[in-house]
Amino acid sequence: MSELPLSRYTVLDLTIARAGPAAVRLLADWGARVIRIDPPMTAGKGSGVTGARRGSDEQNLHRNKRALSLDLKSAEGKAVFMNLVKSADIIVENFRADVKTRLGIDYPAVKSVNPRIIYGSISGFGQTGPYAERPGVDQIVQGMSGMMSITGIPGQGPVRAGVAISDTSSGMFLGQGILLALLHREHTGVGQWVQTSLLESMLNKLDFQASRYTMNGDVPGQQGNYHPTQVPMGTFESSDGLVNLAASSGKMFVSFCKAMEAEHLLDHPDYSSLPSRVKNREAMNAAINEVTREFTTAELVQRLNKVGCPCGPINDIGQAFEDEHVKYLKMTKTAHHHTLGDISLLRSPINMSEFPETEEFHHAGPDVGEHSQEILKEFGYSKSEIDELMGAGIV
Repeated sequence: MSELPLSRYTVLDLTIARAGPAAVRLLADWGARVIRIDPPMTAGKGSGVTGARRGSDEQNLHRNKRALSLDLKSAEGKAVFMNLVKSADIIVENFRADVKTRLGIDYPAVKSVNPRIIYGSISGFGQTGPYAERPGVDQIVQGMSGMMSITGIPGQGPVRAGVAISDTSSGMFLGQGILLALLHREHTGVGQWVQTSLLESMLNKLDFQASRYTMNGDVPGQQGNYHPTQVPMGTFESSDGLVNLAASSGKMFVSFCKAMEAEHLLDHPDYSSLPSRVKNREAMNAAINEVTREFTTAELVQRLNKVGCPCGPINDIGQAFEDEHVKYLKMTKTAHHHTLGDISLLRSPINMSEFPETEEFHHAGPDVGEHSQEILKEFGYSKSEIDELMGAGIV
């Protein structure tokens, strides 16, 4: 860990649920010394929406961290926290906008103790504005952002994405913002407050669907498993299931028709250009289905990829992880937990030539307060001071 890019930075992790932990996970995976701070009263209990502390979700979110339990609502606990702030580099939180101010640990408060601190915040709707005080969770934001309106089969009503996409997106964006702030501090010596929200992140994630509205006033709708602007691109039938395939460019469409022995489609005037294929997309997709259902999924994957037309099976999650290429990528790593034993967790998807992937995470997700004494000792607290704090229930 000492050689990783972020190994010289100390992070105080005040995050809860998923969005904030996703941001801190990026820092932890690349070597940051992360101290996860929980209130003592959560010891031995579940951690809310992400389940029990030793469950798969919490372990995946909080690997590579150590844990300190600390009562931030008490004057003594706040004093300990501010002492840690003096030598920390980064604080990350995703409380509702007003909580950190009530606790007295907001950005102005910690900046007065350490002007170099980088303070990262995620909220549902932003730190200010009409909705700033609202609680925000992924599904609410998926609906408000328009994401659910473009997901699903036409006529069947809005559908949520199958993962917490606004949580994980805001976590990734905040992690990137913190890294930008670290670069800025390298040049100026000045810290700053880095913010994003679930709603801002989700609106950004709409990407080309959003720009269709912002530039042209188009309001996209549901297209099911077909691409909203490229034809043919989507889910088609095989003789033994379904495949995803893309043959939307002129070159790929020609390659598709030749590989599938469907040259009659090339001669059809309704399919002679991309605009005509878009205009006649329903008939085009039906014609493609008539061709693809004569072949097995394996045959389609082999034939089409060979000629440069992307094509792949539709796996369940188990099949995805058992795929030979996924196994080659080694997307999982082992973490050793003192009770659970060796557990398999997802690794960072970032690959860097100067930092070959290790075989194991250096820490499994910690129990609440698991490293309290160890951490306080590192920050200069004596055994008697630690014993006093623990005896008073502050730690």
